[in-house]
Amino acid sequence: MSKIETKIETKQDQITFDIIGKVSSPFKEKFAIPRQPGLANCAKGVITLLNTANNQDLVRGIEQFSHLWLLFIFHGTKEQGWKPLVRPPRLGGNKKIGVLATRSTFRPNPIGMSVVKLDEVITSPTEVKLLISGIDLLDQTPLVDIKPYIPYSDSIVDAQAGYAQSEPDAVLDVTFSNSALESLQKTQISHPQLLKLISQVLAQDPRPAYKKKGEDNNEYGICLYDFNIKWRLISASLIEVFQVS
Repeated sequence: MSKIETKIETKQDQITFDIIGKVSSPFKEKFAIPRQPGLANCAKGVITLLNTANNQDLVRGIEQFSHLWLLFIFHGTKEQGWKPLVRPPRLGGNKKIGVLATRSTFRPNPIGMSVVKLDEVITSPTEVKLLISGIDLLDQTPLVDIKPYIPYSDSIVDAQAGYAQSEPDAVLDVTFSNSALESLQKTQISHPQLLKLISQVLAQDPRPAYKKKGEDNNEYGICLYDFNIKWRLISASLIEVFQVS
């Protein structure tokens, strides 16, 4: 089984985790991944359990739960290291605060957690898969644990969350050129919710915080599934998707 090694306390002390599964995701690159789970409910993925975790007994009864906690490794950023102070996008990228006071992907140990909706459990004698949605995970994200989400203990109605108390607004409207719509029409059978997914992702304005001030004439691209989506800002509050290939 694949291993993830996480050092603690001193260089001599280690904890070793087994990778129990990987996530297939529409997000093929870090840019434009929703900054929190649930912001794009059309973002669907598949968890495939691996090696000794690929066992039907491990998920017996899991279908009773509508949502799951995923504990995973930030495999796309772990090699880049971390710093004690970071600039959260919710603060405009201008103010530094401690990394442990944020959800930054650059952490002392590259461990993330995400709550996702469980849509379906698929088992066979040779394979166990969980279909999930509302994900914010890079494709091929390795999992180290899965736990059921329990509303009475996991949802604290009077919790305080500082600068992230409320859900971020969808700050931009998204429109599509005629040629982009023609391309999307051809994807209806294989990816019926692609247009909605693009809209949900881009409405959150995935640009770096410093790009959100003043005029921006750049063209941007994101990769979803096997599609390259090109877009640009045409006003302070409107994005146009002009190419889907």
